[in-house]
Amino acid sequence: MERRKRRSFTPEFRTDAVRLVREGSKSLPQVAKDLDLTESALRNWVREADGGKGKSPAGPLTTEERDELVRLRKEVRHLEMERDFPKKSGGLLREGDLEVRFKFIDAERACFPIDFMCQQLGVSRSGYYAWKQRPESERDKADRALAEEVATVHQESRGRYGSPRVHAELRARGRRVSRKRVARLMGQQSLAARKKRRFVQTTDSRHAQPVAPNILERDFSPSQPNSSWATDITYVWTRQGWLYLAVIMDLFSRMIVGWSMSENIDRHLVLNALDMALKGRQPARGLLHHSDRGSQYASEDYQKALAARGIQCSMSRKGNCWDNAVAESFFSSLKMELVHDADFATHEQARTALFEYIEIFYNRQRRHSSLGYVSPADFELAVLPQKLAP
Repeated sequence: MERRKRRSFTPEFRTDAVRLVREGSKSLPQVAKDLDLTESALRNWVREADGGKGKSPAGPLTTEERDELVRLRKEVRHLEMERDFPKKSGGLLREGDLEVRFKFIDAERACFPIDFMCQQLGVSRSGYYAWKQRPESERDKADRALAEEVATVHQESRGRYGSPRVHAELRARGRRVSRKRVARLMGQQSLAARKKRRFVQTTDSRHAQPVAPNILERDFSPSQPNSSWATDITYVWTRQGWLYLAVIMDLFSRMIVGWSMSENIDRHLVLNALDMALKGRQPARGLLHHSDRGSQYASEDYQKALAARGIQCSMSRKGNCWDNAVAESFFSSLKMELVHDADFATHEQARTALFEYIEIFYNRQRRHSSLGYVSPADFELAVLPQKLAP
C-alpha cells in the first residue's frame, strides 16, 4: 500500500481551520474529517492559537436562566411561525384542492402545529385526520419516501443543487430514479438551485509590465494532474468592506489547490495563493500556469516566483474572459451558491464561509458535471492510481 504523502499547510489555512472549529456549528472531529486532517493535528492548531491553553468551559445555567431561555425560545418560535408559514404556503396553496392542502400539512407537521396550519389554510382539523386515515397508494408511498431523500440531498448541498446534481447524488447512493421524477418532486417542494447573477471583473490590465502569450489555448482538460493550473481573483462584499479572494485550480480535477484572502488586492494576495498551491501539490518543473493579464500576475515578484519553480506562464488575450473560462466558472458557482444569499457582517465571517465552501464543499463534496458528477477529491482518488500505474 502506497504511503500517503505528508501534507504541508500555510498559516492562512491553519488560521481558517481553527476559526471553523471556533464557530461552533461543527465539532472538532467533524471539521477534521471534512478537511481530511487528523484530529490531533487540528487540536494542536487550536491549542497553539489559544497560546497553548484550552479555553475554560462556561458555567452551568441557573434555574431562572433556564426558564427564561425556554420562554424566549417559545416566543421566538411563535413569531417565526407567523413569519415563515405564509412564505411556505402561499396564496395559491390556500386556493388549491383539499388533497394538496392536506399533503402540505402532512409534509410540514414536523415544523408547524397542525392546528395552526389548518387555520392558516382554511381546512378543518377533523378533515385532515380523516384524509390521513385513508390508505395510501403504493405510488404515493414511493413518491413520499423519494421526496424526503430529494429534500435531504438538497439540504445537504445547502440549497446549491438543482435536479441534475440531486439526481446524480441519488444515483451514487444506489437510488434508481429518473431525472424527470426528481425534478417533479423538487418542484412540488419548491426546491431549486440558486440562480446566477452577474458580477464585476477585477482584472486591471492597464499596466506597463510584460505579459505572456496564451499558451494554454483553452485546453481545459489536461491528461495529468499538476500539468495545467488556472488562477483568478474575485471579491466578496461584507459590512466591513471588500474581501478579495485569489484561487488556483488544477484543471485536471478542478480541485482548488491554492487560495488566499485579503482586504487588499495586490501581489501579496496572489503570491500567498501560489505558495499554498506549491506547498500542497509540489509540482514538477514544466507546469503551465494560466491567468489573466492583471497587474498582480504580471508583477516582477510573481513572475520571479514562477520562474524559480520552473513554471511556464500563460495569460489570456486582452479582454477575452473565455480564455480563463474554468476559473470564471468557479467564481460564478461560488457567487451563486454562497455569496449572493449571504450578508457577511465582518471579514472574519466571510473568511470562515469561503474557507468551508472551498475546502469542504467544493473540493470534497460538490458533484461536478465536467467530472461525471463526482467531486474533485473523489475524481483524483479514482483516476490517479490508474495514471500512476506502471
